[in-house]
Amino acid sequence: WSSDVCSSDLTEPEAYRGANANMHTVEAFLTTAAATGESDWARRALRIAEPLMNVEARRLGWRVAEHFDEEWRLLREYNTDDREHHFRPYGLTIGHWLEWARLLVALDVALPDAPAWLLEGATALFENSASVGWPTPDAIGCPYTVDFENRTVVDARLFWPIAEAVLTADALTRRTGHAGAAALYERWWADIDRWFLDRTGGSWHSELDAAGRPATTVWTGKPDTYHAYQASLF
Repeated sequence: WSSDVCSSDLTEPEAYRGANANMHTVEAFLTTAAATGESDWARRALRIAEPLMNVEARRLGWRVAEHFDEEWRLLREYNTDDREHHFRPYGLTIGHWLEWARLLVALDVALPDAPAWLLEGATALFENSASVGWPTPDAIGCPYTVDFENRTVVDARLFWPIAEAVLTADALTRRTGHAGAAALYERWWADIDRWFLDRTGGSWHSELDAAGRPATTVWTGKPDTYHAYQASLF
């Protein structure tokens, strides 16, 4: 596992460990494995994913805990006074459940002796994301964060979770033939087309409110495009 932030001379890591930074490290290692053909990178990714997913996420009923101290003890109240933080919001981030699910599918593909828990975890994370994030047929996007009882904390509907949702639905359909993922894939792309595409300003709206109106609760402007780009490309 890696720490998130270090001093400029790389000697003093911050007394914080986060699932987000480790998730993107897994993503980077998988990309490296695919680009080089060297399977050791995928095995390194598995060593990061296993304790965070097969231990911590499983312990939470296949939901992703985000914040830990330097001994990897869960910090349930981390940033409770800054609940709309850009990168370390309080509680649980549904979009990361989807992103981790896709990466677990990618690990299952990359490893010839992949452990069975990868697809178990990917399926459970995906299904929990769909049920908690989109509890009704008319839900537009999913809330940014929920608490440990799955109650909405920040109700902003950011663009990147639904981008990860279509990617994960596609990956699960291809790998497992998941019965409901294909239908959700079509529903979510329709929602992207209707609500998130910015046909006036270009790209996607970075944030909507629960009624589908452009909002700036968490972000202003359009700070990144990589999730939308990946969803469109893959």
